[in-house]
Amino acid sequence: MKNYIIHDPWHIIEDQFRMEHNEFSESIFSIGNGRMGQRANFEEAYSGKTLQGSYLAGVYYPDKTRVGWWKNGYPEYFAKVINAVQWIGLDIQVDGTVLDLAQCEIQQFERRLDMKAGVLYRTFVAKMPNGVEVEVMAKRMYHLFQSDTVSLQYTLRLINKDADLAVCSFLNGDVVNRDSNYDERFWTPVAEEIEDDLVLVNETKKTQFCVETRLRNLYYVGGALQAAGQKKKAESYVGEEWQTRLKAGESVRIEKYVAMVSSLHHPVEALTVAAQKGLDKIASKTYDELMQLQADAWALIWEESDIQIEGDVAAQQAIRFNIFQLNQTYTGEDARLNIGPKGFTGEKYGGVTYWDTEAYCLPFYLATQAPKVARNLLLYRYHHLEKAIENATKLGFSNGAALYPMVTINGEECHNEWEITFEEIHRNGAIAFAIYNYVRYTDDRAYLLTHGLEVLIGISRFWAQRVNWSEQKQRYVMLGVTGPNEYENNVNNNWYTNQIAVWSLRYTLTTIAEEKIQHGDQLDALLSAVQFNEQESALWQHIIDHMYFPEDSGRGVFLQQDGFLDKELIPVSELPADQRPLNQHWSWDRILRSCYIKQADVLQGLYFLEDAFDEDTIRRNYDFYEPLTVHESSLSPCVHAIIAAKLGKEDKAYEFYLRTARLDLDDYNNDTEDGLHITSMAGTWLAIVEGFAGMRVREGKLHFQTFIPKNWKRYAFHVQFRGTKLYVAVDQSGYAIKNLSDTEISVIFNGEERIVAPARKS
Repeated sequence: MKNYIIHDPWHIIEDQFRMEHNEFSESIFSIGNGRMGQRANFEEAYSGKTLQGSYLAGVYYPDKTRVGWWKNGYPEYFAKVINAVQWIGLDIQVDGTVLDLAQCEIQQFERRLDMKAGVLYRTFVAKMPNGVEVEVMAKRMYHLFQSDTVSLQYTLRLINKDADLAVCSFLNGDVVNRDSNYDERFWTPVAEEIEDDLVLVNETKKTQFCVETRLRNLYYVGGALQAAGQKKKAESYVGEEWQTRLKAGESVRIEKYVAMVSSLHHPVEALTVAAQKGLDKIASKTYDELMQLQADAWALIWEESDIQIEGDVAAQQAIRFNIFQLNQTYTGEDARLNIGPKGFTGEKYGGVTYWDTEAYCLPFYLATQAPKVARNLLLYRYHHLEKAIENATKLGFSNGAALYPMVTINGEECHNEWEITFEEIHRNGAIAFAIYNYVRYTDDRAYLLTHGLEVLIGISRFWAQRVNWSEQKQRYVMLGVTGPNEYENNVNNNWYTNQIAVWSLRYTLTTIAEEKIQHGDQLDALLSAVQFNEQESALWQHIIDHMYFPEDSGRGVFLQQDGFLDKELIPVSELPADQRPLNQHWSWDRILRSCYIKQADVLQGLYFLEDAFDEDTIRRNYDFYEPLTVHESSLSPCVHAIIAAKLGKEDKAYEFYLRTARLDLDDYNNDTEDGLHITSMAGTWLAIVEGFAGMRVREGKLHFQTFIPKNWKRYAFHVQFRGTKLYVAVDQSGYAIKNLSDTEISVIFNGEERIVAPARKS
């Protein structure tokens, strides 16, 4: 763990430069705007350890798969959201010596992320190898108010002596990915221009995404704007250079205004006009005006999604950090985009889509944004339905069975570990559950006939073909799967997978029956189009009625899979601390033979489907599995927090909240340097809203069952529900709920129904 991030309710702060942890800090201070984003790399040269990262959502490269043993069904490539043009770059020389913090004596350093206003700050005082002392203040923004533009302001002051200063502001398109499978560069240079603005045009190999990056520099000496510098270009590089003689105490200021537009959003022939328009719009304003626009845009986000905590600064900082990063990663503007597990903060996982979106992120966007945002997350899957059918066909399934990919950017599977690619099929169930979750929350039943039901039928056809009848058990079984707990692979009858399969089949049949009554003609047309018949319906019902679920009747618990009790059950508390995380200390063979659970598995099912089980059953399973769970997946602690809260285990719920909330800020799993755990950040929100506040949707109404951690004075949040916006506050003496909309709403609060009248009239 690391604990040097200073606790502050609205800022992420490090107060000194820790060279050995620079990549960790680059992740923590990452910024973005939903369309693009970047790690907190330095503007000036840096020769120390760093992971350069600047990313454009949806612009990817199909990096050829690299595996030791090829198996039929493997995808040809792993899609990656790739490093884009390095736009922040400044080459700075003082009396001929390059400014490089790895070579300097650093006298003062602070990096500060203002989450309220969406600005990254960095200040430092450094003594260079030639004895010159400099002071720098840098500001950087990924504009939320105009998401195809970015900007920075960089001020340098000489402290102790006069010196010659050379500054070159550049764009560099010759970038690489550290995780390139074959050390390949993914971009082809197309054009470099330096007549007016500095312009780079690059195109991705294979996928032919064309990106135009346009830069306009302003250079000030002592507050006075200077004439244009000397412009230069090389292949995939353009720069503008100034040379100045400064006296001690004098300063220069460089402002970079940049537009980045791609063929994902514009025809190639229109890129130049789009880039010029975007650049003109921001360059016509002062930097202070841009900062105000940014603050105003973030104020609207915080008005809807902030969670306020009084009495616990560490908890307050953590929840805001997670909410901030979620809103930086996805804004719902474009149904072709989704949420990568690392967002724009690192290369791991390729920046592409996993089941995390449906299982963890959707509820956050449902409650904090307009319904279209969550709807776009579902439309992403609907538009990939044909690809999901193709994916299933490649594995031998037929008749429109759909297997959604474990990893994708365009609907095609691109994961290349067999125990995940072929066996972690529970992802299908998470997508089906997300449709149910969206409909029950928004009451947008029209979505079912236009989009959702077609997806549900494809998923259900997959489940019906994936099971097989066991003569010995006289039950349907599911063999050779991997559940959410990836520390057990290729198991038979994973309880969660079997449960979510049956639930998917049942929900699909229930939806068909309900729509038959409400919209018979439309339903008949849809069923005819997908060639659904009564024989399928009968088979699905037979599977529902005869699925096998492993359990231990003596303990009264569900078994993760067949044979789980053959393992030696040693609680995590008896593991030596120096052997954790297991995946960094144990062989994979040892992990697979152990009882240790990477993330909630049976408990994942009890979280999704809790209304199907009584509290005693949930308690027995929690008490059995919690001591065996190492939580080495970022997705695990939030589920345990929610269930612990439901069971009245308030101290455990708070412990798990802190673990999920400060997972990255404190680097619990020693892997934050690879990038932040964006999708699990939604779990932090879930831990408070569904855990501490106990929010559920039942029979079309919001329910709350609240508690407050002992060391908190108060917490409060907004939720939107079916056109109504509520403000909920909980303190040690009780709760308050305010209706900020124009119509009354019935809410079940701590077991009692309340009719909440509008707080204001329209």
